[in-house]
Amino acid sequence: MTPNRLTKAAQLAATGVIAALLLTACSPAAPAGQGSDATSTTAPAKPVTLTVLAAASLTAVFTTIGQQFESANPGVTVRFSFDGSATLVTQISQGAPADVVALADTKTMDQLTQANLIAGSPTLFASNSLVLAVPADNPAGITSLTDLTKAGVKTVVCDSSVPCGAAADRVFTAAGVSVAPVSLESSVTAVVTKLTTGEADAGMVYGTDVAGSGGKIMSVPLPDTAAVTQAAMTSYPIAVVAAAASPDWAGQFVTFVTSGPGQATLQTAGFGPAS
Repeated sequence: MTPNRLTKAAQLAATGVIAALLLTACSPAAPAGQGSDATSTTAPAKPVTLTVLAAASLTAVFTTIGQQFESANPGVTVRFSFDGSATLVTQISQGAPADVVALADTKTMDQLTQANLIAGSPTLFASNSLVLAVPADNPAGITSLTDLTKAGVKTVVCDSSVPCGAAADRVFTAAGVSVAPVSLESSVTAVVTKLTTGEADAGMVYGTDVAGSGGKIMSVPLPDTAAVTQAAMTSYPIAVVAAAASPDWAGQFVTFVTSGPGQATLQTAGFGPAS
């Protein structure tokens, strides 16, 4: 090859390299969850902390999902605050910092929607069902829902303002029983605690709470009627908070929960599909 031809070839090669570099530099990296691979690893330009407020019944499964999201997105930290849905609505209404909110029923999420405190529309991502639960040794010998009406039986449920309490009210009405709880709790985890510490003979909790109790509590069958089954069901919505500090990454967390590994993790924990 002559010197002139060598020079032209080198110039063309250099031009191609420069064009490729410019194309790469101008193409933004998409946060995880975009495209076909929701688990692809993507790092933000600077460290990001997402604050997620979630219903108490999501504590275990969302902790796992948070770890999965962090692994898929180095540089992103997910910080959770778990409590009763009604309490979380109050916190957001009062300006508590939050990027994402996930609640245990649509009624409580509607309060945030109507107050323009969430961005866009909420997305349903899971379902659950309320069950009658007793301590593993079942000291009161509870075998049916009607046993809760017997004298001396200590029943604990969530307050009616909390999704698990509203569902308990629906179940009692559908079954035609009148129950006088000895305590009304602000979250389902508080009901579980009462059962595992011997402070209650029975309580209304979610099926996932029984499954995740390590055998400390067990469920007792509810009346097998369509009305009771429907009354016991609840759907979980998730949304980006309007005042989110990191709305783009908050949206990617919602995407992660509603598809791929997030849904698989929810199903493994006993949650049903969105309905």
